Amino acid sequence: MATGRTALFVAAVALFDARAARAASAADELVRQAQAHEAAREDDLALRRYTEALSLDTSNADAWLGLGELRTRLGDPAEAERVYGAALARLPSLHGALAGRARARWRMGHHADAEADLLAYAEAMDTQDAYRQLAEWFAVDGRVPAQLATWRRLLALADRDTDARSFREASRMVRALVILADGTDPASSPLDADPTRRALGSIARRAR
Repeated sequence: MATGRTALFVAAVALFDARAARAASAADELVRQAQAHEAAREDDLALRRYTEALSLDTSNADAWLGLGELRTRLGDPAEAERVYGAALARLPSLHGALAGRARARWRMGHHADAEADLLAYAEAMDTQDAYRQLAEWFAVDGRVPAQLATWRRLLALADRDTDARSFREASRMVRALVILADGTDPASSPLDADPTRRALGSIARRAR
């Protein structure tokens, strides 16, 4: 009897897996169609195909990202934000959705939330491009200490990547921002008399 129940269970799992595989394959095809419609500027059809793909497979990352990007491009950042939020609720490791939601929130004027999302994305991906975008946003908002911290991170990344050109640029930006942030930068203007902070402050001031 136990053997019979095991066989039924295995058969049920195999049937479920087969159905899931068919749904995933059909969703992939719908995403390909959506992308083709986008290329042809048939945006209404593209929206429909992305939505149909997600109705079949809510784990389809390309469908989530495609739908969010299309909503943003069509000038509906609020809907794009909802799409990316839903994607992250189902796929927390979908870092591209963080970047997409950041762009949507920035366009909506929600700068603090946008910067938080982009910072999380930058930390997850650890690439210069993400930190550069973040530094630009901090500059727009006049957040000099945050901009300085971001350029310091870019300096470290350029050093790690042995990117001489980026290293020189980051060095110049750090020196300039240290001057602008004078009195608000905890590295160059430590608030206490701790010896380590004093040493860091001396190093930061010499970098000017």
